[in-house]
Amino acid sequence: MTLLPLIAATYFMVAGGPYGLEDTVSQAGYAGAILILLLTPLLWSLPTALMVSELASALPQQGGFYVWVSRGMGRFWGFQEAWLSLAGSVFDMAIYPTLFVGYLGHFAPALTSGRRGIAIGAAMIAACALWNLLGAKVVGGSSLVMSIVLLGPFVVLMGYAIWRHSGLGAAPVALHRVDILGGILVAMWNYMGWDNASTFADEVDRPQRTYPLAMFGTVILVAVTYVLPIAAVALTGLDANRWSTGGWADIARAVLGNGAVSQGLALALTIGGMVGAAGTLNALTMSFSRLPVVLAEDGFLPKVFAKRHLKTGAPWVAILACATAWALCLGFSFVKLIVLDVLLTGLSILLEFAALVALRIREPDLPRPYRIPGGLFIAIAVGVFPFALLVLTVIRNQAEPLGPINALHLGLIIIAAGVLLYWASRHRA
Repeated sequence: MTLLPLIAATYFMVAGGPYGLEDTVSQAGYAGAILILLLTPLLWSLPTALMVSELASALPQQGGFYVWVSRGMGRFWGFQEAWLSLAGSVFDMAIYPTLFVGYLGHFAPALTSGRRGIAIGAAMIAACALWNLLGAKVVGGSSLVMSIVLLGPFVVLMGYAIWRHSGLGAAPVALHRVDILGGILVAMWNYMGWDNASTFADEVDRPQRTYPLAMFGTVILVAVTYVLPIAAVALTGLDANRWSTGGWADIARAVLGNGAVSQGLALALTIGGMVGAAGTLNALTMSFSRLPVVLAEDGFLPKVFAKRHLKTGAPWVAILACATAWALCLGFSFVKLIVLDVLLTGLSILLEFAALVALRIREPDLPRPYRIPGGLFIAIAVGVFPFALLVLTVIRNQAEPLGPINALHLGLIIIAAGVLLYWASRHRA
């Protein structure tokens, strides 16, 4: 995989277009949403991209962050890194079929009513699993094409919104539901996934050079495609309370009116949302399916998980096993999926920051084609803001009920399960 396909694949792993940002606007308003979307990449994305650039260029191996943590901190923490990532993926990968069905339902509610939505989501997961059997090169190339398709309608929407803006922007209105922490959490999820591109490093052309360029190129692309569409709609004066999950088509109708152009753009945005959800699910399938392979090679899982397709090299057993697990959470709501995903995946990212520091101390002479400037102090400091944001995630998880417990309690149970699974599986090593 070369630079542009890697940028496109990373863009889908992190963003998949402006889709999913609607809740940030409805929870924090236009000014709050734009501020959150500008600050989050500085406090969350940039530090993570710096960390990934150094470690991926120094250790461009299959398994990516699992290899980094194992080498820097030992097998126990390496296993916890893989467990947190895979457990978080169960919730993360259910988000994209949920968004896919949500966008389809906004345009054709009858198609997604009842149990049809879950069936469509399961079919989407199965399709992406089959797509990934074709190999990483095909996934990367298709990501490049899909990124152009999904961003085109937003260029049209922004152009029209700027052309007909009121000159004053959106007037301050009372939000029906104010949830700043929820808005931050959604933004963190929308800016999360930079490390996922590392797990297939052995399938990337000149990874020592390509990864740093891809990380910084994607940071800029994500920030621009997030902020500009929301800022353009804000200029029209549209009430922020009209934003809802999967509602870009409704926003287009509100901005353009009810004419043929409006309906056409709404359809294009709906299709773009479905393409974005499918592209993200497809790219992340490529990433997460490599983790069972390295766990099997290290003795934590049966060797069958390391089996690859003879022609494409795709780990077909791992892909099918992951797809089955991801389908289990299709009934969860969008917000519940996000709070659990950000908690578990956020903890795995903190382990990667710890591995960055540990490798600086334990292997100071390790060749690093890209090195975060500033010495050990800066290597430690880049993880401070992500840690602070994760504390906010813990606070927000306490407020999200899941039956008799809350999301934090379920997250702690999953974390504890990782420790037990390590001791149960270590005899295989």
